[in-house]
Amino acid sequence: MSRAFAAMGWHVGIHYGRNKQAATVTLRLVLSAGSRGTLYQADIRDPKAVRQMVESWRIHADTPIAFVCNAGIAGGTLLIRHSEQTWHNIIATNLTGVFYCLRAVAPVLMAHGGGSIVVIGSHTGFHGAVGQVAYATSKAGLIGLVKTAAWEWGPHNIRVNLVLPGWQKTNMTKNIYPKDGKWVDHALRRPPALEEVAQTIVYLTALEHVSGQVWNCDSRLL
Repeated sequence: MSRAFAAMGWHVGIHYGRNKQAATVTLRLVLSAGSRGTLYQADIRDPKAVRQMVESWRIHADTPIAFVCNAGIAGGTLLIRHSEQTWHNIIATNLTGVFYCLRAVAPVLMAHGGGSIVVIGSHTGFHGAVGQVAYATSKAGLIGLVKTAAWEWGPHNIRVNLVLPGWQKTNMTKNIYPKDGKWVDHALRRPPALEEVAQTIVYLTALEHVSGQVWNCDSRLL
């Protein structure tokens, strides 16, 4: 995703929680594309850390401005055996952390005359998934958060949309990624490529007439 924005000439801010090494690799890719970039560290479960991150980012913010909320974790077990600690950690990261980010970044966008916020959701937030009660709940909560933010900030020319990226091979999905390759629940019989999702997000940030919407990047029916 960072490379897609870099290819369009954006100054790319790259957030990381603990994995600075991976963030540094991403930054190098952004710079190699001829763009500019900056690293920002924050535990998004901590509202103070989020405010400090946004304040540092504000110094480099150009117009137009796009803010992508992509941080998230998964994990868990069946509902009846789900631990409170896992529940609180997933909700704090995937839902409350996004709330902290949106609340902190909105004044910056207002001061710049508007901008675009894209929140990464999940198909699981619409349909649930066995063994993923906290993750599904956190992603379902993002729907209400995004739609409310879109209503409240629309008069300030701030667009807020939710993107469902579909199945992607990541560290978070390596143990649950479908292995049969049939994709029978996808009309196109394939998941979207990561590059296709990134292009969709870049395209969405440029649309000045769209807000409060859910963009499904694969061919499953909602």
